[in-house]
Amino acid sequence: GWLPNGVLAREIAMVLLTPRQILDQLVSFPTVSRESNLALVDWLEGYLSGQGVKCFRHWNEDRQKAALIGHAGPWIEGAVVLSGHSDVVPVDGQAWTSDPWVVVEREGRLYGRGTCDMKGYVALAVWALVEAERRGVARPLQLALSYDEELGCTGAPPMIETMQGVVPKGAVALIGEPSRMKVITGHKGGTGYNVHVKGYEVHSSLLPEGVSAVMEAARLISWVNDENAAIQSAPRGAVGGRFHPPFTTLHVGRIQGGTADNITAADCRFAVEMRCVPDDDVEARAGRFRAAAERLDAALKARRPEAGVHLERFFNVSALRPEVEGEAEALARALTGENAAGVVSYGTEAGQFQDAGYSAVVCGPGDIAQAHQPDEFLELSEFVAGQRFMERLLERLA
Repeated sequence: GWLPNGVLAREIAMVLLTPRQILDQLVSFPTVSRESNLALVDWLEGYLSGQGVKCFRHWNEDRQKAALIGHAGPWIEGAVVLSGHSDVVPVDGQAWTSDPWVVVEREGRLYGRGTCDMKGYVALAVWALVEAERRGVARPLQLALSYDEELGCTGAPPMIETMQGVVPKGAVALIGEPSRMKVITGHKGGTGYNVHVKGYEVHSSLLPEGVSAVMEAARLISWVNDENAAIQSAPRGAVGGRFHPPFTTLHVGRIQGGTADNITAADCRFAVEMRCVPDDDVEARAGRFRAAAERLDAALKARRPEAGVHLERFFNVSALRPEVEGEAEALARALTGENAAGVVSYGTEAGQFQDAGYSAVVCGPGDIAQAHQPDEFLELSEFVAGQRFMERLLERLA
């Protein structure tokens, strides 16, 4: 990186970094979700604190990860919150043409893991916080940098809860997921369950005396297919109709189970994910699936007490609902010059901020098509557009 990792705050207090230098440093930390992000948080907190930005942490349960909360400007409510995440997806098995942990500029693109999703935006947000503190602003600016976004947006809700007790309540949240600097006012929510169907092994010639976990799991998967058919034949909602596809979807992507062709399966495991349009009720949809699983569980236990169905919820992401005369949309449109706002089918932490009382939109540099890919890149023009966005924001905060 441009500066050595772990450099002390007093050593960097006199050094003012450009957005590109901050990006170089952030990418140099391999903050894959399965690993700790503390080296990045240590460095970033040192840099921000050295520039006068007030910083606070929210730790995860085993204190191997932390969210970083920053506040620049007057200690009053009403801040604009710049929201991003520190974690990135793995590079294992991907064919990279350059070191994924070093930003490489080629043909107008910045290559490196996380340049697009979403350390490019985080670098711009960090630069803007320092500038807000240096220049002086009338309205405060905050940073909310989460962990475990790539694991189902699980790190943001406890971070947002912590924010309410350590910094003055913000009003607007700008979530910088890659949108090519377009203003996004709605996205799908979702949830998912890991399903374990437990059977009872016998030789397949004695099928009625056993319970095949694979065959019984197929009943739940058939329920998913029937649910999709019912959803797609139902009338479209006013908000959901704007999405592609314009309805909620349920999906099973993998299944594993069984021991041999001539043995009733003792175990079968699969996952169900639900991506719900904002005018659908995620909890009601999830409740319908749980009820179907509970009915099957009871039926299997009636045959063999050892059999049954176990569910484990592995993510739960709130939808972002378009707001009527929302402050975040008005601000983002003014900063970008966009006259319209769109919706996307991927999920972000925006709905979680909205649930906590913030006006929220998604707007950030980069194309979501580049996220998670080998040779991930952020177009330099998008990075420059993101800095112009931050410059205009600073002018308004002043």
